[in-house]
Amino acid sequence: MNSELIERLGALSTPHLADACLRTGVVVRCAPASLRPIATAMRCAGRVRPARHVGSVDVFLEALEAAERGDVLVVDNGGRVDEACVGDLVTLEVRNAGLAGIVIWGLHRDTPELLEIGLPVFSLGTLPTGPQRLDKRSPDVLAWARVGDWVVSSDDLVACDADGVVFLPGERLAEIVQAAEMIRTTERRQAGEMHAGRSFRDQAAFGQYLARRRQNPAFGFREHLRLIGGAIEE
Repeated sequence: MNSELIERLGALSTPHLADACLRTGVVVRCAPASLRPIATAMRCAGRVRPARHVGSVDVFLEALEAAERGDVLVVDNGGRVDEACVGDLVTLEVRNAGLAGIVIWGLHRDTPELLEIGLPVFSLGTLPTGPQRLDKRSPDVLAWARVGDWVVSSDDLVACDADGVVFLPGERLAEIVQAAEMIRTTERRQAGEMHAGRSFRDQAAFGQYLARRRQNPAFGFREHLRLIGGAIEE
């Protein structure tokens, strides 16, 4: 994976990336809103390194054997809320292996220690108890992971910040990143003008839009923004 492209990805927000997916015709794959960072300022981005948890931490250690620096460990624990599957030792091992973060479709524990370690961790919450079971392991346990409605693999990228988690297809990453950067530039320009006293309605020629909509009720605001070069939502 192109390291320069990954670096550009890491500088973008998940809202910009989600809007870029819409603009480029890519399915928006956001994790459920309940998947949150353990500290608000945490953010990370990188290639997905999937691992499906079956009750023992060895699956995470094995995933690290094949991982590359900058990957994000994506843990599928089936969205379970009756056990925590990642704690301080796994998190420290992941950090020391050079990965960018951990996304858990499940729970974590050892929160004070995780905050001290400082690796970005995103999970459904915390619970004191670890696994009390050991399920049969599938041969493809490191091939893919499910997070909410989405199945992801090492062909995917993931970006995470205070707004949530979004998965991106590797083969479309370049165009998604380019679109997201364009959206970011447009929004920053619009925000700058608003801080200077020029309303968004003025920038968007909203009166012109209303006049055109009166003539053609089917004319939409997004279409209007595209025409004036101010599109932000798609």
